[in-house]
Amino acid sequence: MAPTTAATKSTSFHHRIITLDAAVSKSIHTLFHTSIPGSLLLLLEYSADFRFSFPLALSLYFTRVRRPYLIQFLVGLLVDLLFVGLVKSIFRRSRPLYNPDMKPAVSVDHFSFPSGHASRVFFVASFISLLDDFSGNCWLVLGVWTWAVLTSCSRVLLGRHFVSDVLAGACLGVLEAAFVFRFLKVKTIAVSYLQN
Repeated sequence: MAPTTAATKSTSFHHRIITLDAAVSKSIHTLFHTSIPGSLLLLLEYSADFRFSFPLALSLYFTRVRRPYLIQFLVGLLVDLLFVGLVKSIFRRSRPLYNPDMKPAVSVDHFSFPSGHASRVFFVASFISLLDDFSGNCWLVLGVWTWAVLTSCSRVLLGRHFVSDVLAGACLGVLEAAFVFRFLKVKTIAVSYLQN
């Protein structure tokens, strides 16, 4: 009898958290979405869309000015796409009911948790912050982090996601950047060792 009671309490707690998350998200959406121009929110949404960011990164890779970190950046974007798709297919959380005119690119986009836009922009911001090439350019780093935060907030304001989706996506993006950056360092050390 005790395991059933513990499972019921756990389910009840989980349900309360989900309900609170939905209520807070809807309150934020209702309170702020009309005070910020919809065109700005959509611009932020499109700027972080994988269909835009990956081709842009790929085209940068094929320019003459190749940077050693671009391949890791591309790998990171692909890792992000795979992880977000996997987690969404596991949790299958529905998007907010007040989500207007959402046109999912793929079937997994029907699901809300975690936010792929939030994970992508926090991956980009974290990755750029970790690179030595940009460590002296605090304005660029500040600009990228501002874009990441605003884009993540726009997901709730547009009604695309709940707050917990955005927070989980942001955490995932930071972890992906740390993983890819670690991979970058290991590869750089290995290449230097092989060249000597």
